[in-house]
Amino acid sequence: MRALRRLIWPLPALLAVIAAAPASAVAAAASGDATPAAIDATPPDNGLHYPRTRRQDLVEDHFGVKVTDPYRWLENDVRTDPAVRDWVGRENDLTRRYIDDLPGRDALKTRMQALFAHGRFTVPRKAGTRYFYGYNKGLQNQTPLYVREGLAGEQRLLLDPNRWARDGASALAEWTPSPDGRFLAYGVQDAGSDWRTLRVLDVDSGKILDDKVEWVKFSQTAWDGRGEGFFYSRYAAPVDGEAYQSTNSDQQLYYHRIGTPQAQDQLIYATPDRPGLSHTAQVTSDGRWLIVSSFAGMDPRRELHVAALDGGPVKLRTLVKGLANDWRLIGSRGSTLYFVTDRKAAHMRLVTLDALRPGRSEKPLVAERADTLAGGSLVGNRFILAYMTQSETVAELVELDGRKVGDVPLPGMGTAAGFGGRDGDPETFFSFSGFVTPASIYRFDTASQQTQLFAQPDLPFNPADYGVEQVSYPSKDGTLIPMTILRKKVLADHAQAVPTILYGYGGFNIALTPGYSATRMAWLEQGGAYAIANLRGGGEFGKAWHDAGRGANKQNVFDDFIAAAEYLKAQGYTPKDGLAIEGRSNGGLLVGAVVNQRPDLFAAALPAVGVMDMLRFDRFTAGRYWVDDYGSPDNERDFPLLYGYSPYHNILSGKEYPAILVTTADTDDRVVPAHSFKYAAALQAASIGDKPHLLRVENRAGHGAGKPIDKLIEEYADSYAFAAHFTGLDIQRKPD
Repeated sequence: MRALRRLIWPLPALLAVIAAAPASAVAAAASGDATPAAIDATPPDNGLHYPRTRRQDLVEDHFGVKVTDPYRWLENDVRTDPAVRDWVGRENDLTRRYIDDLPGRDALKTRMQALFAHGRFTVPRKAGTRYFYGYNKGLQNQTPLYVREGLAGEQRLLLDPNRWARDGASALAEWTPSPDGRFLAYGVQDAGSDWRTLRVLDVDSGKILDDKVEWVKFSQTAWDGRGEGFFYSRYAAPVDGEAYQSTNSDQQLYYHRIGTPQAQDQLIYATPDRPGLSHTAQVTSDGRWLIVSSFAGMDPRRELHVAALDGGPVKLRTLVKGLANDWRLIGSRGSTLYFVTDRKAAHMRLVTLDALRPGRSEKPLVAERADTLAGGSLVGNRFILAYMTQSETVAELVELDGRKVGDVPLPGMGTAAGFGGRDGDPETFFSFSGFVTPASIYRFDTASQQTQLFAQPDLPFNPADYGVEQVSYPSKDGTLIPMTILRKKVLADHAQAVPTILYGYGGFNIALTPGYSATRMAWLEQGGAYAIANLRGGGEFGKAWHDAGRGANKQNVFDDFIAAAEYLKAQGYTPKDGLAIEGRSNGGLLVGAVVNQRPDLFAAALPAVGVMDMLRFDRFTAGRYWVDDYGSPDNERDFPLLYGYSPYHNILSGKEYPAILVTTADTDDRVVPAHSFKYAAALQAASIGDKPHLLRVENRAGHGAGKPIDKLIEEYADSYAFAAHFTGLDIQRKPD
């Protein structure tokens, strides 16, 4: 199988994702076997002397099953509860002392710094005659924003977030120039939180205006056609002390006019009778139409409203009623709106809706076919459409009447991202990266079909020294699962078994696509291998692949990951005691669940910012969105499944567990750190062998976005030194 080619469009990014137990535990939960093994276990004597953790005598009844939760008190906010803060401090002290003594940790850190030390551009956005883009010189904690007057103009620094906080933990989040490029609306993210404060910059003068919009989360910023203001989504201000934990509900859509206080912002759309709905705004590139998209969870099922932006009051009318299908606006021409939809098309198709005639049925433009239509955009007078096949995703140029012009030429096999543009302007930009090549930026003209290199990084290594191998392996039920294996070519040539990290995600229709990682490259340079499994539940192969790994089918994801580990050992990629597993967010849940189910398979485990308590995930911040993938713990049908694989509730005392380094951050308001706190406490209380089970909590950081480069390097140097020690990878100060 060839390496995957992927294309990614700038789709609404409001939802973040996340997110699973031994089959025997499901039966135990259903029968009323109340107490997980970890609760009454005796801590091991491994010389680590874990901090004493207070236990509550707390038992709850879930549909006749008595469930204990002795570490519920660790759900309190670490920033405001002195007891939790003290416990976290003692855990961090222990972990720091242990990891600082690991051989090779400092060598990994030094090499990661060198691998980051090259210039990096983001994909440019054009507004008027100006081009806006991010550029990081290499080791800057946050990426500054620049502008050029014309494509060949001198670049000028607009915003440098590195000056916003001493520790580098304040980041430039989402940013959007006004249509004429006069203003820039941008979000300030502090300490990795999902909350944003919106500010406005006058591009001509470089002055930050007095405008300040607060309590924005999971929002797009959509300028009106005249550049006088923008639409945004926000929640009510949370109660003091609950900003990082309280459930997010009743999102509202507002309009902010430049030069006015937020108190005067106009409420555009809200659904107080349906507080579970979220709302985002898009404005067509000609500035004529406002499209409001409403949805209830992670599933792409949307209700649409439309309003003419003609200078008068914004009057929304229903364009698509009900939460039945996916609708993604990719462009407009006059009153014709172009959408990619799964209505009457499981693999998606391109249709039109009429903004002047809301409620009318869609008209087909590009019919459904066997390959899934993954996304698109209208650039100039042509569409760029991406189709996902079994082995790759290709981009096609299509006329406005639906006729194919040809394929978009790409530099090779990898991931292309970007392709933003405007009706009538044929210019667009995209980035292209591979597993062992950082992103280069390209300019593409949809009229001439010519591609030009815009920016390319210098590399401190030779990508040709590394091999990218595609394999497929059978899961427990016989389903073939794709996997990519990265390692030095010399290791492949000699079929040498080496310490390996296996990475997975498997959820929320998210596809693991080719992409470069400087931290991963440091592992590969040392002679390790890295495997990426495309598990069911992800978005690699359409709706059926996603459905096969969620809800009642979640065990398939764990089976797929376990089968990947068995394959790597059976085929001689990794030695018997040389496999570590890694996963973040929903992938952290994956790691926690498979360690409980097959602790014998792994030498080390790295669950990061994971969802570890499947009975309470929906009670915090954005967790309520995830019931689309997991099911609800308040549903009697879903409860046995969730309880059966919940990492916190299914630690198997009496089994020999791998070394585990649990990582999280104190300001993670996506997957609150309580998940990792409770899981780590339960691990340390259980009789699961003498290997260390440690907790690392980053200060002033969140789920991942906006994390300073120095904190990122420190975290991965710790994690990979830990994995190297237990898999037998010898870290050299100067890798071969």
